[in-house]
Amino acid sequence: MVKNELATDKGEQTRKQIFSSALELFRERGFDATTMQAIAAHAGVVKSAAYYYFPSKEALIQAYYENVQAAQERLCEELFVTTKDLKTRLVTALHSKFDLTKDDRNLLGVVFRYTGEPHHPLSCLGPGTAAIRRRSTRVFQDAIAEEKLPQDLRVLLPLALWALQMGLLVMFLYDDSENQQRTRRMADGALNLTLKLLGLAKLAILKPIRKAVLELLQQAELLPGDSL
Repeated sequence: MVKNELATDKGEQTRKQIFSSALELFRERGFDATTMQAIAAHAGVVKSAAYYYFPSKEALIQAYYENVQAAQERLCEELFVTTKDLKTRLVTALHSKFDLTKDDRNLLGVVFRYTGEPHHPLSCLGPGTAAIRRRSTRVFQDAIAEEKLPQDLRVLLPLALWALQMGLLVMFLYDDSENQQRTRRMADGALNLTLKLLGLAKLAILKPIRKAVLELLQQAELLPGDSL
């Protein structure tokens, strides 16, 4: 039992060393110019060990994005237990992703590079990133959890906010303003509009429209089958 635990600990340590070495080289040389051989050498392991833990450079990028997602979840969870204010919760949910990736915008670009390849593991709308999309959407579900909303809007709003975040992340990649302030101002403006429109969206008279939108999204397989 002790031997197995030691082996597991050593394996996890090796994996972390390879991962941190890869990020350091990606930041220094760029994704394309960095090879798995260079990553292994920097981590002090043989190349076969690097491939054992990460079958490709893309797998390292996927691990990076999973780490970012986990960090966002922790930050939001800590904030959500301290306030029920919807605007504060949504601002945190949206800006935390920017804060966590501000020094790695080139790595985010690798994810968006494969948008046109649906079956690529890093395609942001493909099956390989489905779990990350669900987790990212769940952050917004948690952000609105304290609000009194119709059930259909409770399903629709997190997806809309996730889509907003994805669009803003594309802008974030190209934003060369200090601390990407243009993107952040756009995010704040979009949230202000969302909050103003939310009162209207909750009206019973709009229920048929909300239902129609949800049905369209379900037909496009962008919603779970039991969402309605």
